[in-house]
Formats: sequence, C-alpha cells, structure tokens
Amino acid sequence: MAGHSKWNNIKRKKGANDAARAKIFTKISREIIVCVKETGNADPANNSRLRDLIAKAKSNNIPNDNIDRLLKKAAGGGEKNDYENCVYEGYGPNGVAVMVECLTDNRNRTAGEMRHYFDKYGGNLGAAGCVSFMFTRRGVVAVEIEETVGDELLEQVVEAGGDDYIIEENTAVIFTEPEAVSAVGRAMEDFGYVVLSAQPEQVPSTYTALTDDEHIKKMTTLLDMLEDNDDVQEVWHNWEM
Repeated sequence: MAGHSKWNNIKRKKGANDAARAKIFTKISREIIVCVKETGNADPANNSRLRDLIAKAKSNNIPNDNIDRLLKKAAGGGEKNDYENCVYEGYGPNGVAVMVECLTDNRNRTAGEMRHYFDKYGGNLGAAGCVSFMFTRRGVVAVEIEETVGDELLEQVVEAGGDDYIIEENTAVIFTEPEAVSAVGRAMEDFGYVVLSAQPEQVPSTYTALTDDEHIKKMTTLLDMLEDNDDVQEVWHNWEM
C-alpha cells in the first residue's frame, strides 16, 4: 500500500504550539460532546466511539482532568448540541484532492469559509462526490515500534485483526476495517505497544506530487487555514508530501 500522508500530518501536529493545542482541544471537545449527546452514554467502557475520542484526546496530550470535566459537562446536558456533520470536497493547487469533515452550528458560515480558503490558495471547492471516489474509508492504527522489527510484528498485526501495515520511521501504521479500529488498537496495546493514533480515516488511492515552490507554499497554507478553523474536524488529502 502506498505511503500514508495522514500520519505525516499527525506528526506535524505533535510539535504544535500552545495556541494550536488549544484549538485541537476545542475540536475534540466538540466531538466528545456530540458523541455523548447522540448516544446518551458518557461511559467509555460501553461506548466504543467515545473511547476512541478519549484516546485521540490523550494522544494530543490533553490532561485526564480536562477529559473528565468534559465528560461530566457533556453528561450533564448543559451544553447545546446544534452541531451537524458536513463534508466539503475540492481541489488544491495542481489538482490535489482535499476532503474536509466539519461539525458546524451554521452551515452557511462554514461553507463560505471553506470556499474562501480554496479560492485564495490556488484551489476550488467542488460538488459533493467530486473527490471522495479517490479515497477509501479505512481504520488506521499507528503504534510506536523499535528501529528493527521482525516477523513478530506481522504475526501480531494479523492476530489483532489488522489487514495490512506499513513502516514509517519508528511507527507502524496498521490498516483495518473502520469498525475494528478500537479492537485492533486495544489488541496492540495488549501486545505492549504504545498506540499513537487509532481512528477511521480517508485513505487516498493515488497521490499527487507538487514540485512548484508556489504550489507547495499555497497547499501548505491551505491545510494550515483549514486545520485552524474551529468547525473543521479532519482534513484528508492526497498530496504526496
């Protein structure tokens, strides 16, 4: 399977400054609040989606106390839940495919902001379905590994329920069905690995390279602007970074 650009994005976020981490907390908080209200269940032991979101929060260095307070707030019913899921699709410079998953309380505002970002940085916002056919929704689990790994890792990935994996530096990126991502993550933890990320992702079938410096600058800025928007939860793309 081709290299997986999403994990490169996650690694880039690990070095984010305090302001960026605060934005990440805002986004994950919104996801957790919506999850608890939609399922009516604030117990991660009996709510696999919530358990995945808590793992996501911890992987972004959000303290346990903050997570506990957020769960109590969501379970207490004091937070409004006017958010709706929406996905925007378009093209960046040189035809890079981009999908943007949002949680918004004002679809018109969010759509206008998305269109502005794409237009300003060398791309264009397209109709629903214009790039989603280039992606496949997969479960993706990233775990820390030693510099050298043998057949044991392959055996453990198969036993955990993974379909395939690739190695990126000191990280094994394991692919599975979206519904199995929690189980695979827990199984890899049981094998003694540190799970860095475990969530369903949109994995591109092909990648687009950028060689022009201006295209690279605009694409980088477009991704930064999208990820900085509070309504944006995830950004998927097929830029071969």
